[in-house]
Amino acid sequence: MYSRARDGPGGPAEFGVYVHVPFCASRCDYCAFATWTDRAQLMPAYAAACRAEVRGAGLPPATSVFVGGGTPSLLPGELLCAVLDEIERVPGAEVTVECNPDTVTAPLLAAYRAAGVTRLSFGVQSMVPSVLEALGRRHTVDNVRRAVALAAGAGFPTYNVDLIFGAAGESPDDWRRTLDAVLALDPPPPHVSAYALTVEPGTPLAADPARRPDDDDQAGKYLTADAVLCAAGLSWYEISNWARPGHECRHNLLYWAQGDYRGIGCAAHSHLAGRRWWNVRTPERYIAAVESGRSPLAAEEVLDNGARALEALQLALRTRAGVPAAALGAADGLDGLVALAPGARLALTPRGRLLANEVALRLRR
Repeated sequence: MYSRARDGPGGPAEFGVYVHVPFCASRCDYCAFATWTDRAQLMPAYAAACRAEVRGAGLPPATSVFVGGGTPSLLPGELLCAVLDEIERVPGAEVTVECNPDTVTAPLLAAYRAAGVTRLSFGVQSMVPSVLEALGRRHTVDNVRRAVALAAGAGFPTYNVDLIFGAAGESPDDWRRTLDAVLALDPPPPHVSAYALTVEPGTPLAADPARRPDDDDQAGKYLTADAVLCAAGLSWYEISNWARPGHECRHNLLYWAQGDYRGIGCAAHSHLAGRRWWNVRTPERYIAAVESGRSPLAAEEVLDNGARALEALQLALRTRAGVPAAALGAADGLDGLVALAPGARLALTPRGRLLANEVALRLRR
């Protein structure tokens, strides 16, 4: 059970709510998320089911809310805002909505602000048209600039740009053009996420070996991103994330700190004190379960203390805070991969981030 008496000396304990919106106008070639392009007729019933799940969950006040997908900005504003209205939040809570630049309008953003949304995350991926085409993205570079300008006009205090590197045909110059164009947005993003393109089973990308990314190419592009973004004043704070001070994503920090959160909607995952569970995958099954008064739970797992302690170290290793020096034991083979961080901790160097999984194998509880 969730406890509602969670305040400590430093204020309310961190608790997050994730809301999954499974609707998209089209599916990108690399996407394996629980999303559908042909079920817009379910939107009203789906939003109603999310509201009902929130009401029945007995959640403590949230310090962060993240609406992801899918394309949350494809959901009519009144439906998404009605879901947000059901979620009790602490004063000053971070509330993020992922947006496709093509779906952003001034009235939609005004509705978000009125509902307490504080942060937008734009799925940009690239600022080079040929690379967008290679990824199967449909939005245009001009719409990215327009969406950012609309966000500034609506008074959002911060926003994020999501990028993907490693698409077929993307040259190092293309990637540098994307980084430069993103930093030239008006206003410039206080937060940038940059992810290496991954091949997920069952996607068009997986079915075409010629389009699969090259590891060495991606390593070079990661190092370029780190150098360019850091030079622009955005500090690395997690393997794939850079931000100006004070603009780090509070919700994602909760995940990396192994905090508690509740997932709302189909395929949404939750965590509470070592128990992890997730909802049924399709929106139809989710709606049917909630409407009939049944739990939408699909499955769960419970980590024992040892597994939970190791996972905590694995997550911390991804961040600039790093892990206690004793957690990595002898430094043999780690030269150039880790460096001292404050508090007698070890954090990954840029080269170490490229080999984070190998370093994680050396962790000990």
